[in-house]
Amino acid sequence: MTRPENEAAAQVPHPCEIIPGDPACGLVIACDHASNYVPPDIELGLPPSEFARHIAYDIGAAAVTRSLAAQLGAPAILTNFSRLIIDPNRGRADPTLIMRLSDGAVVPGNARIDAAGKQARIARFYAPFDEAIDAAIGAAEAAGQPAKILTMHSFTPYWRGIPRPWQVGILYDHDTRFARPLIDALAADPAGLTVGDNQPYGGGLPGDTIDRHATARGLPNALVEIRQDLITDEAGQAEWAARFARILRPLMAA
Repeated sequence: MTRPENEAAAQVPHPCEIIPGDPACGLVIACDHASNYVPPDIELGLPPSEFARHIAYDIGAAAVTRSLAAQLGAPAILTNFSRLIIDPNRGRADPTLIMRLSDGAVVPGNARIDAAGKQARIARFYAPFDEAIDAAIGAAEAAGQPAKILTMHSFTPYWRGIPRPWQVGILYDHDTRFARPLIDALAADPAGLTVGDNQPYGGGLPGDTIDRHATARGLPNALVEIRQDLITDEAGQAEWAARFARILRPLMAA
């Protein structure tokens, strides 16, 4: 039986955790892989240990997102379901939308999912996440302050045995209006951070959250990746939320 990162999330009937904020603040935050929760009526066939790994959720990202939203008074939308059910940071036609194999783990419950099963998961999990982000963006537009879009993620310290040197990365496609000031501010941080410029991997995945909600509207955007070993505990989560709050305040008003 699987458990969510936050037990309270299991009690929320909506597939998203929606944090209200000031629609005129200039920012909407999304956390695509916030939870490792799997509802009891879905059986993925994996042992509990797999749900503690990055294949199930972005470790630490939810806590950073909640703290950041609170400090900035910004609206935030977090998933209340594991990315192993369906990955909202993929396009609907992406073959990795529902993962059958993830970092060496075969997902039996996804192996034979048919078109109807895929559509059912889209309707139950993926579409409500999209709708919640759309609503937050719409509220910002109605308030006369089109929002910058920020998505929060975390990445593993090692990939296939190779250490990743960056503490944080900022990802983007062709629009660097928001990403470049974030990269510059992080690079100037007194902590002497090693900042990934479109690392640990490149941005610009067709159909991903940024593409659907920001690029399609011409809104400034950035995807944040924080190394997971830095935000596994409350102290690290608080440190990184405070760092991003400090950096983002002047950028929100710009």
